[in-house]
Amino acid sequence: MAQALGEDLVQPTELQDDSSSLGSDSELSGPGPYRQADRYGFIGGGSAEPWPGQPPADLIRQREMKWVEMTSHWEKTMSRRYKKVKIQCRKGIPSALRARCWPLLCGAHICQENSPGTYQELASAPGDPQWMETIGRDLHRQFPLHEMFVSPQGHGQQGLLQVLKAYTLYRPEQGYCQAQGPVAAVLLMHLPPEEAFWCLVQICEVYLPGYYGPHMEAVQLDAEVFAALLRKLLPRVHKHLQQVGVGPLLYLPEWFLCLFARSLPFPTVLRIWDAFLSEGAKVLFRVGLTLVRLALGTAEQRLACPGLLETLGALRTIPPTQLQEEVFMSQVHSVALSERDLQREIRAQLGQLPKSAPGPPPRPQARLAGAPAIFEAQQLAGARGGTRPGPQVPRIVVQPPEEPRTPRRKPQTRGKTFHGLLTRARGPPLEGPSRAHRGSASFLDTRF
Repeated sequence: MAQALGEDLVQPTELQDDSSSLGSDSELSGPGPYRQADRYGFIGGGSAEPWPGQPPADLIRQREMKWVEMTSHWEKTMSRRYKKVKIQCRKGIPSALRARCWPLLCGAHICQENSPGTYQELASAPGDPQWMETIGRDLHRQFPLHEMFVSPQGHGQQGLLQVLKAYTLYRPEQGYCQAQGPVAAVLLMHLPPEEAFWCLVQICEVYLPGYYGPHMEAVQLDAEVFAALLRKLLPRVHKHLQQVGVGPLLYLPEWFLCLFARSLPFPTVLRIWDAFLSEGAKVLFRVGLTLVRLALGTAEQRLACPGLLETLGALRTIPPTQLQEEVFMSQVHSVALSERDLQREIRAQLGQLPKSAPGPPPRPQARLAGAPAIFEAQQLAGARGGTRPGPQVPRIVVQPPEEPRTPRRKPQTRGKTFHGLLTRARGPPLEGPSRAHRGSASFLDTRF
């Protein structure tokens, strides 16, 4: 496993800078003079022109046709051909089809079918004043350079307000977490508000349960798991982080809670989300390990970071040329971290948590490992008598004709005595009258 995440950095070729698409937590209320938006909607972004390594148009069309075919028979595809879905997700879902594929991968379409009208009721209901004030303060911070979120009265910020308010009413015990803002914003860039809401529900409750609650107990557990993986896969980097006092809780929450939406170039973020919705939280750990290796993988990089501030700066300022989606994602998928390895480490760290820790204990068993586990759970829930995952088709059951039964034959007992039956059944004859006295009355009394 350590060989797959070798300590040496791979220096990719010079690629186009796309840092303008970063989802930063800037206090800017909007852009300056109008500039052209890139292909993702970021004003003044560097993604308007084709970038090096971009697939040709013919290949993009072929991938689109594959996704159209797979999503047209989704249940059959997930039941028999999920390996093909995973491969296509790793290659990247075409931009024109993410609105169709993301709800299918995370199971949001089933939630929406099973709860018709729920989002409309939540969106029209008055929100909790406490959460509404906090959400209102955070709206302008979510991708301020994206054309959807430029205006406070635009459909982007207003849709984000409705989606986040609806979640606080849907799960009042959890409320609102600031990290949900960028996650919901990315969903709204691709989906209508109702579908974005149900995707947010699935991310918060199925992919990352315990992340966005008041105690964030799952984040603390995953931080310990990440540190253990660093110790095994990148021992020199782990030793350096310990020496300078940089624990995983200083950098990991921003990465995992926001699904890297505020930390990486936007094209790379979308590729991470494609793989994450397909394979689950394992992808987040692979991305985090790759980022740490890119920032601190060589001895020269570690020598240039003698203290805490320099190390944190290195983790947050990886050159965008090394984060280009094709090169970066190939390194992510080469990390030798399987779902079994991750679950084994989670169980090990869960047993080491202090029993007196505040808040509820983490429940890693509530986390499902990506699209196939979610699909199986929803199919099982429908088979057990819950809401069926799709339109119900009446079943016609044809009973085969019954075979004629052979009449039971009565045993031939006429003329046979009880004494004779006992003799054949039990072996030796019972003591009774001799052969000479069988004509006596006592013997005749034993006849049937």
